[in-house]
Amino acid sequence: MAPKMANSRSLHGQVVEEIGESIVSGVLRPGDPLPGEAQLAAQMQVSRTILREALKVLAAKGLIETRQKTGMRVRDARFWNHLDPQVLSWRCASMPTEDFVSKLVEMRAIIEPAACMAAARRREPGQLEAIGEALDAMETAPDLDAWAEADLRFHEAVLAATNNELLSSLFAVIETALATFFVMSARTAKNFKYSLPQHRAVYEAIRRRRPNEAAGAMRSMIDDSRANMRKGKRT
Repeated sequence: MAPKMANSRSLHGQVVEEIGESIVSGVLRPGDPLPGEAQLAAQMQVSRTILREALKVLAAKGLIETRQKTGMRVRDARFWNHLDPQVLSWRCASMPTEDFVSKLVEMRAIIEPAACMAAARRREPGQLEAIGEALDAMETAPDLDAWAEADLRFHEAVLAATNNELLSSLFAVIETALATFFVMSARTAKNFKYSLPQHRAVYEAIRRRRPNEAAGAMRSMIDDSRANMRKGKRT
């Protein structure tokens, strides 16, 4: 392993990334011990001070714990902070499992229809315009990457239009997982723009201030993407 030539902050981030990815991807399993501090610092070619800072971050994310007699160990997944942006990012990077995708769809089905109802009631002109601009970008997207980026902006704009800062800030937490899901869903379809009619229906219901219609259109979109991904797995 080549020496790590970087400042302490970037070294700290590299250690967090390397150990975090190993845990979330399953290279390190729940209950596995981590080497002692001195050994691990030498192995990763960082100072013990930097290592300790990184381990504190991983412990705060619920990935590891330190016990007096047994030392550092990987914690069971039920203790992880699954909505931590880095944990979500590592999970998505290691190819989301069918179970993870199913749970993400379930979370969307709980949150997004209610968000659409709130947006239909409270949206302001500028917020409706942002939803419409994202919809236009989806319609004119030349490729899958552009589509996924516009799709993400659409859902972000809908959450912002709720005028509920708790709901809108939730987007920052689940952004990575949603981006991965949108790419996977579009990739399994014959036409990556297959869900455009559902997105347009959501926009129109919000524009016309019809909360129940907006929620129904979002449920239809989520159900359709779920069915499309299941179909993709069978082909």
